[in-house]
Amino acid sequence: MIRVLLADDEAMVRAGVRAILSADPGIEVVAEAGDGREAVGLARAHRPDVALLDIRMPRLDGLAAGEQITRAVPETAVVILTTFSEDTYITRALGGGASGFLLKSGDPHELLSGVRAAAEGGAFLSPKVARHVISELGARRLARGAAARTRTEVLTVREREVLALIGAGLSNAEIARRLHITEGTVKGYVSAILDRLEVGNRVQAAIVAYEAGLV
Repeated sequence: MIRVLLADDEAMVRAGVRAILSADPGIEVVAEAGDGREAVGLARAHRPDVALLDIRMPRLDGLAAGEQITRAVPETAVVILTTFSEDTYITRALGGGASGFLLKSGDPHELLSGVRAAAEGGAFLSPKVARHVISELGARRLARGAAARTRTEVLTVREREVLALIGAGLSNAEIARRLHITEGTVKGYVSAILDRLEVGNRVQAAIVAYEAGLV
């Protein structure tokens, strides 16, 4: 069962999102918050698998709340669910440790897929956001590609293989099946990769993979 914390300052929006999530028998909404500060407190209390946060909320916005949750409850994956796809929001969310960025205008299946992917240790972006990120990376790739390739040179052949699969958005379980190794072994590789690349999370590692041409 995937346990979800839902935070949005609009009760009707929370009700709609909860209804979509409840349609999946493997997902349970264990707590709801109307503002960012409450979301942080509930994350500490319930330690959910996924914290699904709106951006614009009173007292503390979703981006700041996500950063605090990532630090205080690192086992909880943060996913942003918003109507806003501005560059600064996307950059700050992913840079702050979010595992996903979803748009409320997207298909309900995207929401379910995003929650499942985050809970399994993966990352998920709405297609519109993914296209934007890829476009931005593409514009910078010539300048940053060489630096990224240099960074990945410290990795072993197997670690680069795992990094490529992280960049492709696979979860630990999917990587384990693909490489015919145990999930525990994958976790060890992922930890080593994050340490060697000096990045804080899988999304940042995936960006390095993309820039280095591994994806």
